[in-house]
Amino acid sequence: MKPIDSHLFADRVGAWILKNGPDSDVVVSCRTRLARNVAGYNFISRLSESSARELSGKLEELLLSKGIDGETVWVSMEDADPVLRLLLRERHLASRDLAPSDPSRAKLPGRAVAFGKSETLSVMINEEDHLRMQGLAAGLDLDLAWDRVCTLERELRGELEFAYSDRLGFLTGCPTNVGTGLRASVMLHLPALGLVRAELDKVFTAAHRTGLAVRGMYGEGSRAAGDFYQVSNQVTLGRTEDQLVGDLKELVPCVAEFERKVRKILFEEHRASIQDKVSRSYGILRTARAMPTEAALSHLSLVRLGECLGLLPDGASSDLKRVAIQIQKGHLQALHADGDQASILAVSERDRLRASYLRRRFSDSQN
Repeated sequence: MKPIDSHLFADRVGAWILKNGPDSDVVVSCRTRLARNVAGYNFISRLSESSARELSGKLEELLLSKGIDGETVWVSMEDADPVLRLLLRERHLASRDLAPSDPSRAKLPGRAVAFGKSETLSVMINEEDHLRMQGLAAGLDLDLAWDRVCTLERELRGELEFAYSDRLGFLTGCPTNVGTGLRASVMLHLPALGLVRAELDKVFTAAHRTGLAVRGMYGEGSRAAGDFYQVSNQVTLGRTEDQLVGDLKELVPCVAEFERKVRKILFEEHRASIQDKVSRSYGILRTARAMPTEAALSHLSLVRLGECLGLLPDGASSDLKRVAIQIQKGHLQALHADGDQASILAVSERDRLRASYLRRRFSDSQN
């Protein structure tokens, strides 16, 4: 298999990312993930190097033969350079544990990720479990995300025997995933609630009461940036898949409606202030000479809010989803940096490249 061209990969954002699914004014995307372990092999914490390579080879052959989403792309973490590992993380195809920044941890044997061309379906190999299958969909379409990963799991179950207990269900590396092995999550953009912190806290409280966790953009251990929040289930044992997905389907529309309500109030009662915030952010994105990631995401968040409220100038870019991906440090380096891709650029250089990219995108939008 030919190695991935990082520049082309960074330039070609997955088509699903650019789509507008149900409730896309608030709900960016949703994900369902199934953890499975292959019977006859030790769990990851006790898996020997030789067994990890053997299992990875078996799974590579199987997943390539299945042709995920037409044709399977297989990336071994041992062969992936630092920039490619960043790209995979920024596209939500690999976790920080599977594709770490630390070179020594990145070379752990048998670790890989497989995905299809549209990137709506992927499998992490030998991360915390032998397989972590992931289905993605735009907007609030959990049924589609679940159907994608469930179909793949059924196909693989015909070829593999998964570790299973009649009493506990599917056995996983982490006790909190035992049972169904399912983690379902939804990515929300909550800029209006972010401007009224007391109202945002109500969302967090409601989620925790429902047994859901609220995390940052990249899940567990990450911080919220640009008013993006990930809501997911915390426990899988004792619940069915339908119940776990149902919890999100019940809560998320309420949160979306709450966000819209606050947007409406802010628009009606504080229009001049909101217009000023949006205009300032839009202007900064068009003119800045250096831009840290978090600052860029904050400005993009306000511009996205302005787009939803009809406050952007005529002809302003609506391709904000692509921009939010391509300003991440891995994408910036793959798209714009010349020469050696084996090391990460200095922060100051990335900030300069990010500002240059944003000026070009937002200046072009009005030409």
